[in-house]
Amino acid sequence: MSKAPRLPARVFGVAALVLSGWLPASPLLAAPAVQVGFSPEGSAQQLVLSVIGEAQRDIRLMGYAFTSPEVARALIAAHRRGVGIWVVVDAKANQNGAGRAALNLLANAGVNVRTVNSYKILHDKVIVVDGVTIETGSFNFSRAAHRANSENVVVLRDMPEVAKQYMAHWQSRWAQGQDWQSTY
Repeated sequence: MSKAPRLPARVFGVAALVLSGWLPASPLLAAPAVQVGFSPEGSAQQLVLSVIGEAQRDIRLMGYAFTSPEVARALIAAHRRGVGIWVVVDAKANQNGAGRAALNLLANAGVNVRTVNSYKILHDKVIVVDGVTIETGSFNFSRAAHRANSENVVVLRDMPEVAKQYMAHWQSRWAQGQDWQSTY
């Protein structure tokens, strides 16, 4: 018969403090969390819009194709509630009418927008929110990604060290970008 492992006395001390109400049972810091979504089932875009909607200070978005009116509207709504928004996208992928219209919509609302032409394609699809939450995956910010393509989204919440790495990558692309000039 094996003996049950002995727990250190401090475990019982912490438990006593929690039970007595002297120490909160909930964590003092937010615990990291991961969520996933898929399209065309609909949960991918839902997560993207949710991440944008939860922003309190700033959003850094990096994308390939940017033609989604829903994502553009969510970014503009965040901007209007005082969230700083910076968007950097591939220059070539957004030369079509839908891409130009979406970028014009953002720029005309006062959102900071740049395009990058330094690579064959800028294929990143990332949103960093408030320096702690990251949305990434295959999901382009487009109607096709939402309605027709098989895509995925991963949201990493309360992961400031990971967000810091994505921010460094985002900043390098932003530095290479050209300010978007609205065509209307």
